[in-house]
Amino acid sequence: MRSLRFLLQKEFRQIFRDPAILRVIFIMPVIQLLILPWAADYEMKDIRLSVIDQDHSSYSQKLISKITSSGYFILNDNSASYKDALNEIEHDYSDLVLEIPPSFEKNLVKEDESKLFMALNAINGVKANLGGAYLRSIIQDFNKEVRLEWIQFPRFNPELSIEVTSSNWFNPLMNYKYFMVPGILVILLTMVGSNLAAANIVKEKEIGTIEQINVTPIKKYHFILGKLIPFWILGLVILTFGLTIARFAYGIIPAGSFLTIYIFAAVYLLAILGLGLLISTYAANQQQSMLLSFFMMMIFILLGGLYTSIDSMPEWAQWITKFNPVSYFINVMRMVVLKGSSLADIKEQLFIMMGFAIALNGWAILSYHKRA
Repeated sequence: MRSLRFLLQKEFRQIFRDPAILRVIFIMPVIQLLILPWAADYEMKDIRLSVIDQDHSSYSQKLISKITSSGYFILNDNSASYKDALNEIEHDYSDLVLEIPPSFEKNLVKEDESKLFMALNAINGVKANLGGAYLRSIIQDFNKEVRLEWIQFPRFNPELSIEVTSSNWFNPLMNYKYFMVPGILVILLTMVGSNLAAANIVKEKEIGTIEQINVTPIKKYHFILGKLIPFWILGLVILTFGLTIARFAYGIIPAGSFLTIYIFAAVYLLAILGLGLLISTYAANQQQSMLLSFFMMMIFILLGGLYTSIDSMPEWAQWITKFNPVSYFINVMRMVVLKGSSLADIKEQLFIMMGFAIALNGWAILSYHKRA
């Protein structure tokens, strides 16, 4: 144990002597947590709309007014024809086109129905889908208002209607930051932990100190533990910084226990640091280790469920996520922060993460060979 204590002292001294590592550990997470949640926004606003109003009736004006007052759309222009509106889209001045036919109000009154035409710029598929969904929802709401207005007239027969009320559980205000910030914190913790751990043993190889360690009677698992424990402690410190920023910058207070978060994070860090150390034992230099770490982190992040729901992925991608530790931690963070889940609720994810930690660290110990 004395050899492990000396290794830990050496590692902490190396960390605090390197200002670059300190900047990565303490400054980068703070800056990214303050910036990324504002950029990673699922909600679309300021969608530019071109309207072709060929009816110029009171109902068409009411519809346009309702759309523009929703807060999601900006009326870019009132085009004279569909060709002019399409030209606005081609020059990237508009995102959507709404065409109101000449007999819109007449058909609505006489035939109880009328058709509208909507064209979407699908270069940005996400914006097109969301913008189209918003516009359809507003039109449907306008349709309900018209029908309620007509029920007051005796010549129209009142129709039965079903009113649906909804309640948003766990995130009543539908604040996307409550959903995104816990996931972003997981990504930052993963990137810092894996990258620093991946460069650790390789750095010893490059500066030559690994040869001095190899000729000592230090056991392999002592050496791996000496590399792992300092970054494990620093990872928990980064998590504390992140939760503090989430509390004071975004008002996010976990509905569950902080203890549940820290217990899972402690096991998760063992797994992700073990992966970084495993990469480090195989890489010949820091450039190789950083490229390998970056490649794996990109896969983990894209298949982690942060930006895209895992349930909406193809079946083969969903199978890959079962071997992705990031996806488990993102899910657990959202469960604890939003739903108030306890250790009993996340026990399956916790046992899986323990399996990752044992497998990756065991592999790292076996793959590290001491050479005299």
